[in-house]
Amino acid sequence: MNDTVNEAPNDNRSWERATLEKLAFASLQEQRLARRWRTFVRLAWLLFFAALVWLAFEQGVATKTVSTPHTAVIEIKGEIASGGEASAELILASARAAFEDVGAQALVLLINSPGGSPVQAGIIYDEIKRLKLLHNKPVYAVVEESAASAAYYIAVSADKIFVDKASIVGSIGVLMDGFGFTGLMDKLGIKRRLMTAGENKGFLDPFSPQTDTQRAFAQAMLNQIHQQFIAVVKEGRGERLKETPETFSGLFWSGQQAVDMGLADQLGSLDYVAREVVKAEEIIDYTRRDNVAERLAKRFGVAVGAGAVHAMRSATTLR
Repeated sequence: MNDTVNEAPNDNRSWERATLEKLAFASLQEQRLARRWRTFVRLAWLLFFAALVWLAFEQGVATKTVSTPHTAVIEIKGEIASGGEASAELILASARAAFEDVGAQALVLLINSPGGSPVQAGIIYDEIKRLKLLHNKPVYAVVEESAASAAYYIAVSADKIFVDKASIVGSIGVLMDGFGFTGLMDKLGIKRRLMTAGENKGFLDPFSPQTDTQRAFAQAMLNQIHQQFIAVVKEGRGERLKETPETFSGLFWSGQQAVDMGLADQLGSLDYVAREVVKAEEIIDYTRRDNVAERLAKRFGVAVGAGAVHAMRSATTLR
């Protein structure tokens, strides 16, 4: 009987020991898995940044100097705006690479754009004119579907403008648009509570009324920018321009009409210009675009920046 009674506690201790061993083993396994996961995440980030560096390097190698005679082309597509693919920063970086390449016999601006920022267009226009004189190389503009407004502003920096007969060309004007909701707010019984330091600080606010003085001020500014646009077109086109009362009215025309009006020189495509005008049939694209690495880096930077701002706001709230 004594032996039987003594064996029970021993069995209990054995079971407890086995259970503790299993728990300890499971804890060790969990720690190992956590370490492995952290190592994996770190390696993944390392590979990600290595890929960014490699892709950025590839982008740089793609623009290396080409010594054989060729026609350099830069695409200007979409809205002309800061931060976009048709920004002054990207277009001029491409232009400098093309002008500096000894094999580039001429630069062709291949345009398909409805317009955009007059500031970005002005920067591009001025720099193209400067680079053209500096490197003594001709510049041609070839319009595909459209070269309107700010896009035409850029086009007149070229020595000649070629269009398709159905291209849309012109729209030499300036606009500032917006909405006004004051009448609707009155009907709904809503009042705008806008506080400013300066009586005209909020005159573009769509929920506030606009005075005649403010409207006249905005119109005078638009007129001034319009006159700058007109001066650039006259400088670029010179005696070829056949000015009429409608030339600078903001209207746009077909490619054939543009040729007749002196807004363009003749019909022709990119291949035609390279073959018949530049006499260098090989076409090399110098257009700089955001590559995968740059897009990812920008998105990553925005995410990190947003996280930092959020953390700073949280810290400020807690104080």
